[in-house]
Amino acid sequence: MMSEKETTGAKADAEMPAYIIEAARSGRAKCKTCRKPIAKDALRLGVMVEGPFGYGHMWYHLVCAAKRLFDRLEEAYAQKAWENAKDVPEDIPPLEVLAVLKVEADKKRAEKRNLPYVELDPSGRARCKHCDELIERGSVRVVIGRSVEFGQQIRTTPINIHPGCAADALQSPDSTTEPDSLADDLRENSKGVDSELLDAVIHEIGSLY
Repeated sequence: MMSEKETTGAKADAEMPAYIIEAARSGRAKCKTCRKPIAKDALRLGVMVEGPFGYGHMWYHLVCAAKRLFDRLEEAYAQKAWENAKDVPEDIPPLEVLAVLKVEADKKRAEKRNLPYVELDPSGRARCKHCDELIERGSVRVVIGRSVEFGQQIRTTPINIHPGCAADALQSPDSTTEPDSLADDLRENSKGVDSELLDAVIHEIGSLY
C-alpha cells in the first residue's frame, strides 16, 4: 500500500504540480527537515521529486520550509501552490511573515558555535553531565560533543561539564570531541572568553594522555 509520506505514482512530470501547499490530510507523514510527524490539518509544503517508483511529493512543515527551503517556498507562493490542494486551505500566511522565520533561522545558524568551547554558565540551572552536580551561575563550563542516537541516525549533541570533569568525560565511548586537539579547539571556538581565563581552564583540565 502506498504511503502518504511520499505520494508516489507513475504520473508524468507535467501531470503533477511541482508544489502543493495544503492542510495535512492525516498525521502519518513526517517532515523531511525536522523528521517529526506533520499533524493532521497542519499546513505543509509538498515538493515534487522523482523516485524509483515515479513522481511524488516530499512533505515539509510550512514553517520548516520557511527556515530551510525558502527559495522553494517562494516558488510555491509564486505558483499559488495552495490551488493545487484537493481542499484549498484557508488562512495561508503571507510570505512576508514566513520570511521573518527565515531571517531568524539564518541568524541562529550563523551564531551556532563549533564544539568544543568554553563559556560562563548563564543561569546556574545546568548540571554537569559527568558528575551531575550543578554548575554555578557565572562559573566556567566546558561544552563538548556527545553522540546520541535518534532512530537510525546518530547525531552529536552538546553537553556541559565542569573543567575538572573534562578529562574523564572525554574518555566516554560516546564522546565525539577529540582529546588530542582539545586545547587548540577551545582557543579557536571560545569566542569572547578572556585568554587568561581560557588558559586557566585548559590548565585545570590537565593532561589527557
